Amino acid sequence: MIKKLDFSYNSYESINELNSKDQKLLKSAEQILEKSYSVYSGFSVGAAALLSNGEIVCANNQENVAYPSSMCAERVLFYYCKSNFPDCIIEKVAITVKAVEKIIDEPISPCGACRQVMFEYENNQDKKIKILLKGEVGNVYEIDSITDLLPLGFQTDVLKRY
Repeated sequence: MIKKLDFSYNSYESINELNSKDQKLLKSAEQILEKSYSVYSGFSVGAAALLSNGEIVCANNQENVAYPSSMCAERVLFYYCKSNFPDCIIEKVAITVKAVEKIIDEPISPCGACRQVMFEYENNQDKKIKILLKGEVGNVYEIDSITDLLPLGFQTDVLKRY
């Protein structure tokens, strides 16, 4: 038997097609990516989260010459949100990217590790997290849920949870 997984998303030609709250969230992500520490890859990522208390929290990627010690913007953001706002729901996340080598004209999706982290946070808060993705220029994608990016995310009830 063949089964198929798919999802739909909205694609906007410009940030100007978004409502004012989403524009503000994406602009926050664009601003924080300029402060990214990405001297080794030349690939900057900015992420901003809208929390249930109305606050926007931002983070960017942080690299290290020992690449495994680096941290993606999405994980920095999610860990910061839960550390500092443990009772807030993450309602929406905007992620944008920029590279030294060329202009990125399409949205780039988070890496697998970030998808898994975001997937668990979405499941734990029992409320979907909407995502806005944007390259340096071009279209903006709006996705309804982290689950859309990771439909078979790792989850199990056989692991001990204390």
